[in-house]
Amino acid sequence: MSTVTPVTVAPQAITLDQEINPWEAQSARFDFAARKLDLDEGLWKLLRSPSRELIVHFPVPMDDGRIELFTGFRVQHSIARGPCKGGIRYSPEVTLEEVRALASWMTWKCAVVNIPFGGAKGGVICDPKKMSQGEIERMTRRYTSEISDFIGPEKDVPAPDMNTNEQTMAWIMDTYSMHARRTVTSVVTGKPLNVGGSRGRIEATGRGVMVACDESLRYVGKPIEGCRVIIQGFGNVGSNAARLMMEHGYTIVGIAEMEGGLYNSAGIDVHQLIEYKYRNNSVLGFPGADPSPADELLITDCDILIPAATENVITSRNAEKIKARIIVEGANGPTTAVADEILSEKRVFIVPDILANAGGVTASYFEWVQDRQGYFWKEAVVNEQLETILRDSFDDVVRYAEAHNVNNRIAAYMLAIDRVAFTIRQRGIYA
Repeated sequence: MSTVTPVTVAPQAITLDQEINPWEAQSARFDFAARKLDLDEGLWKLLRSPSRELIVHFPVPMDDGRIELFTGFRVQHSIARGPCKGGIRYSPEVTLEEVRALASWMTWKCAVVNIPFGGAKGGVICDPKKMSQGEIERMTRRYTSEISDFIGPEKDVPAPDMNTNEQTMAWIMDTYSMHARRTVTSVVTGKPLNVGGSRGRIEATGRGVMVACDESLRYVGKPIEGCRVIIQGFGNVGSNAARLMMEHGYTIVGIAEMEGGLYNSAGIDVHQLIEYKYRNNSVLGFPGADPSPADELLITDCDILIPAATENVITSRNAEKIKARIIVEGANGPTTAVADEILSEKRVFIVPDILANAGGVTASYFEWVQDRQGYFWKEAVVNEQLETILRDSFDDVVRYAEAHNVNNRIAAYMLAIDRVAFTIRQRGIYA
């Protein structure tokens, strides 16, 4: 294990609003990594900003006859290494700054695991919980038509994200195909199997989180047996990570959801919890664990903490109280830059989001390849290739951290920026 002193972004006298701004957080990490790389000023400017930002306002007929106007975004950060890649989220909290930050993170994520994509992200400001299935479909199809000139198998390949799923991707694929007058399965990933989806895709991000946990324990010299894990978020990423890790020998002692959490020091039976949540649409009341406030679970003693829900759950307000020895970020941007500095001083080993949750985009790359080949792999092949890429990428990042005397997050950024910048230098600047 490396004994170097971590070097991160120095905390500034900023407000909490500034601290949790996702674009500012991404920019702070990028600037620090670029400075450590002594990046050329021109490339610094080029890579710091997205290449294209699209804002669309579009009408959708609602079930009651009203016409509702929605606002959607698609931000494309980089096409230096290949087509853009990134999810689409539906939420009342979607903002351009959030989408811009997530698009940038996708560029670095793809480069860290060395797959030939750049980064993009999309979103629509809406509350899908208050919409019918028909309204969501009509909104999805109209949003797709608004951005259809900007996406495509060799331009920009969307995928599911918050409040979107394989059905959403099927609607997008169908709408795009109707415009193209041919079936174009490779325009999106995360689709159902019978319309060009890939086996292993649903579990991929959770599986990648497990691989990151395995590699972290190997690196710090601790066994899986007896390793206590708390997971914040029990959606697709959190539930699949919890199930796979329990089956692999980890002890899942805590699950935190927005409405509350669960704790059992002897371990939670994740299979039973998944069934319970499916029946009750909530983890609350699960008889196999004691109720616990979600925010307290984040600071409860454990070996590994996995924030797997949303951004900014570890901030300057709770970072000092974190007791986990290892943090593996299943969500995008769960730790602020100021919290990073606090955790570095506490010697917490962090596997950053652009590495830890890259299993999803890696499997998306596999799906895109299979669609373009017209030949589909067995699930065992998908899983084997996924684990190989993530283990190799973990080793790349920790070696970079040791070589440059930085923590894992800055090492991941430096590695990613270096790879993208190298490609741009090779291609040259068209003028």
